[in-house]
Amino acid sequence: MTNNLKVIVIGGGHNGLVCASYLAKAGLSVQILEARDSVGGACAPIIDNNGNKLAGLAHASYGLNMQILKDLDLPALPIQLSLDTISLSEDGSHITFANNSVSGRKISERDSKSYRGFIEEFKKYSEALDVLTTNIPPRLKDMDWHDKKTLIKIGWNLRFGLGKKLMREFLRVGGINIFDVLNEKFDDPAIKGAIAFDAVLGHKMGPRTPNTVLSYLQKISFGENNSLCRSDNLSTLLEEKAKSLGVKILTNSKIDRIIIEDGICKGVKLESAEIFKSDLVISNADAKTTFLKFVGTEYLDAMFSHRVDSIRQEGAVARINLCLKALPKDQNLEGDKLFQRLIIAPDMQYVEHAFNHSKYGEYSDHPILEMIINRVEDRGPSVNSITATISASFAPYDLKGGWGKNRNLFVNRVFETIEKYIPGFNNLVKSYELLTPCDIEEQYNCVGGHWHHGEMGIDQSFMMRPVHGSAQYKTPCKNLYLCGASAHPGGGITGLPGHNAAKQIIRAI
Repeated sequence: MTNNLKVIVIGGGHNGLVCASYLAKAGLSVQILEARDSVGGACAPIIDNNGNKLAGLAHASYGLNMQILKDLDLPALPIQLSLDTISLSEDGSHITFANNSVSGRKISERDSKSYRGFIEEFKKYSEALDVLTTNIPPRLKDMDWHDKKTLIKIGWNLRFGLGKKLMREFLRVGGINIFDVLNEKFDDPAIKGAIAFDAVLGHKMGPRTPNTVLSYLQKISFGENNSLCRSDNLSTLLEEKAKSLGVKILTNSKIDRIIIEDGICKGVKLESAEIFKSDLVISNADAKTTFLKFVGTEYLDAMFSHRVDSIRQEGAVARINLCLKALPKDQNLEGDKLFQRLIIAPDMQYVEHAFNHSKYGEYSDHPILEMIINRVEDRGPSVNSITATISASFAPYDLKGGWGKNRNLFVNRVFETIEKYIPGFNNLVKSYELLTPCDIEEQYNCVGGHWHHGEMGIDQSFMMRPVHGSAQYKTPCKNLYLCGASAHPGGGITGLPGHNAAKQIIRAI
């Protein structure tokens, strides 16, 4: 490896920061260029219209992969920030998912036992595929030794790690929908609704959509510590670590284009016309932005450009930031329960019906919701200290008639839905701010405003992510790489795309 190579990382999201840190640790000279006024991307804190500091778009996650925490000597997130999931019920018989168990007044012993077995089973699937998630995805044609080694490990884990019976079950359920699997496993509709919610959250899918078992398995695979947590301080930790390793960070630096000469990447040009020359450029931006906007189709093969243009990445989740007059009062959400991850997805039919609207460019009449109410650390007189964040699905990017006249109508539908589960909630709302997928596209510089920079169906996962021709972080342009969520293994606040990209780059140089 040649030390002191000059590297430009486009975008200072968590994957860009992780990739930059690994490369700097390996001795390269790294410069991050971030379009926004701060780094962190979706996990960076948000300042609302009232000046309140809120969690970023990813207000709940499983946190960075444990290997990354170890390699970069980063602390795990504080234990007090961990979150249980509480699925709300209109009659107040809410159920709680915590520590790989489910509890509630109406949960039968059979379903409680089935849930523990279900999580254990899917964790084993996740462990079997861990070698794929944490490594460069293997090519299936013209394989080198690294590709063969990864495939051998996957085969070994599936056959001998799972055993014959569980391997056959994995092969049976791996490509089907979560709806059918959950109907086999559980009786309680609320348990099935909550799991289906997690399988489709962030995607334009319903429980009956093929590959939703895969999307749920991907989510499970991210949860090494088995606990969702707030990620408020993650961007700060990553920024401090990157800087301590010598990474230079320049914010408010929007890319105009990536400089390509004779098929070789030579650096970048900013919208300000400033040019940064470098030996390598690594893009944390989504694939469509990277290739179709920054590089330009004139430098790419027509078929490759077509594949990139065909990536499905129209977002379907809206974000609502709330300022409340007071905390909600619900006798079944007393004490600490109010500050957990609250979801509304009472059964799978409800989730499927919510999704159906998005097929026709409509927002959901009865949306599925994820809400986190922030703990009030300062009990002073300022009502602005009581805030909450909501992720609302389905809110399609390509809404019929556009979002202009529909913004308030959609928010009202969300509030009406919450009112059924937390009576009196509407009267507590002091102000709100809505971020549709179109707003997310604009503010986070991501085509389509998709959480994961593209759907994570089987045809857009693993060695096919984002497309053939750039599935191992390399691109058709020499010295240009991908490191963001559009690359394997996809979205989520794991840092794995950045980790795997750095591994590929270090190997290549």
